[in-house]
Amino acid sequence: MAQTNAAKYPTKAAALRTALVRKITDRMHEEGVVETRVPGLMLYRRTDPTVCVSAAYEPRLIVFVQGKKRINIGTLSYLCDGTSFLLNTIDVPVVSQVVSASKKEPILGLLLRIDLAEVRRILSEQEMPTASDPVEARGMAVGVTTAEMLDACGRLVDLLDAPGEVDFLGRLLQQEILYRVLHTPQGKYLRAIATLGEQSNRTAKVVTWLRANYAKPLRVEELAEMARMGVSTLHHHFRSLTAMSPLQYQKQLRLHVARERMLHEGLDAASAAFEVGYESASQFSREYRRFFGEPPMRDVKASRAAGLLPVSE
Repeated sequence: MAQTNAAKYPTKAAALRTALVRKITDRMHEEGVVETRVPGLMLYRRTDPTVCVSAAYEPRLIVFVQGKKRINIGTLSYLCDGTSFLLNTIDVPVVSQVVSASKKEPILGLLLRIDLAEVRRILSEQEMPTASDPVEARGMAVGVTTAEMLDACGRLVDLLDAPGEVDFLGRLLQQEILYRVLHTPQGKYLRAIATLGEQSNRTAKVVTWLRANYAKPLRVEELAEMARMGVSTLHHHFRSLTAMSPLQYQKQLRLHVARERMLHEGLDAASAAFEVGYESASQFSREYRRFFGEPPMRDVKASRAAGLLPVSE
């Protein structure tokens, strides 16, 4: 779990963080995540703490500049504050909770989608530090945001006031931010995912397949063949990457998608269960209650009343 580090934050980084807080505050007046005119860039703001909500994270970088948020993936829990960045390199279901936010000091951040092809281009053009030992797979990591990263993020947000420069400078600044991330201790996980042939890269292909085919029966032998590794090796690397087994990943993804369908499309529990691949509605209800704490329709009713919908934040 990442430890908050505000008391020891370097002076230069603290000043750049304060400036970024102001820039996001000036441009962000809505709750949640908002797309911007810069492709791949989103801004984030919430003014109140939340209960735990399910979310689907795609490969992304989240730079937090104010507030605190907890993100749970499988058996792991990460606490992010205004000095933190969250690096997520795979598609994964999570449970997240804003733990510190107010109208006076909302939680603020920016989200940047990660294009692995762009990461590979950077790796091919720039010499990067390499680990002397094999890198253990990890799909999510938290680090301390550097002054250089905050500076590049600030200049990217500034582009929102210069639409004529977005097409040219937007891509360059996003490349710079990825470059800065790759030079952090957490960058090794991104390098491993992006490098073709690496075990992390091959395991990530299994994650991608499961994300697209969550309703299909899971056959671990076929997944292992897809990754070109043995079943036990796949289990080891998959758990390292996602903090879950393939079966647990599929189950959590199914439950998340079913919850989303019930909330957004008005499906009943049985219909949602069958659509995501469950053969038994009663098994679905048991596993749903175990994961979310309430039976499906009671949870959906309470979430609608509280205005909490499954989101990608």
